[in-house]
Amino acid sequence: MRALVYHGPGRKSWDEVPDPTIQQDTDAVVQVDAATICGTDMHILKGDVPTVTDRRILGHEAVGTVVEVGTGVKNVRVGDRILVSCITACGRCRFCRDGRYGQCVGGGGWILGHRIDGTQAEYVRVPFADNSTYSLPAGVSDEQALMLADILPTGYEVGALNGAVRPADTVAIVGAGPIGLSAILGAKLFTPSHVVAIDLASGRLEAAKQFGVDVVVNSSGQDPVAELMRLTNGLGADVAIEAVGVPEAFELCTRLVRPGGRVANIGVHGKPATLHLEELWNRDITITTGLVDTYSTPTLLRLVAANQIDSARLITHRFALGEFMQAYDVFARAGETGALKVVLSR
Repeated sequence: MRALVYHGPGRKSWDEVPDPTIQQDTDAVVQVDAATICGTDMHILKGDVPTVTDRRILGHEAVGTVVEVGTGVKNVRVGDRILVSCITACGRCRFCRDGRYGQCVGGGGWILGHRIDGTQAEYVRVPFADNSTYSLPAGVSDEQALMLADILPTGYEVGALNGAVRPADTVAIVGAGPIGLSAILGAKLFTPSHVVAIDLASGRLEAAKQFGVDVVVNSSGQDPVAELMRLTNGLGADVAIEAVGVPEAFELCTRLVRPGGRVANIGVHGKPATLHLEELWNRDITITTGLVDTYSTPTLLRLVAANQIDSARLITHRFALGEFMQAYDVFARAGETGALKVVLSR
């Protein structure tokens, strides 16, 4: 089969590689019908995730058709149309039993495209298939479902839920890229009074408007802190969500939030950020971090099926499955191309 293979920082290629096979009785082999590229993949290519080794097949998001299952698989059958989650869950360890699948110590967690070969390929092996895939409801398209492999659960769980967004809150989201837009969709489920999107790119702020934000702030020419203070009568945001993964964005969130407020970090950070405890120690600020657990995926699937969330609107570019090199180029130049999410389909 063909797959997108990592060869160290800055190097990747679309290569011929061996087909995946069943290795454990809880595995499934899935034909990839649709896949996408994540911002985390870009962090890997920058060298921010050194645990990803040479010749790893990248990718952790897919919708596909089951072509083979191990003898221990009970809930997934050959021919099933499924969502492959970015998080793999053994279902037995202490963290899985608490619903913290991202912290699985039984062989799961974020392993696809990280510690084992991933989904940017024609076929993928999915460990613990019963716990790590979701059957797709009738009427939910591949593209709609694909956005639930990672990005929407991440924005919802690590952004809106970790940030404890409540009705009438003012929510500031730093970064209006795909993950920021997903956080907007997640936050708006809780009817905040204002959602503010902050970014350097005017194109992404225009996209944020289409996703229903109330205020946009272009930080290349506006002072985000001053704008938030003006909007909140000098208090600051109830919740600030970091959706970029750079030190400046995290540090900005700590300045945007009111006393007693919450900072929810989503971004994947490759460099240290400064935590200004000399300014924060007496302000009762809660800071959360997290890797998505995907416990919300069934709920989000029901919302998509009921047309309560339009997940496919995140998609801006479409390619054939064999066009990963072109898709990466478009995704990497999002400032020029306007790319949010790219989809590659058979």
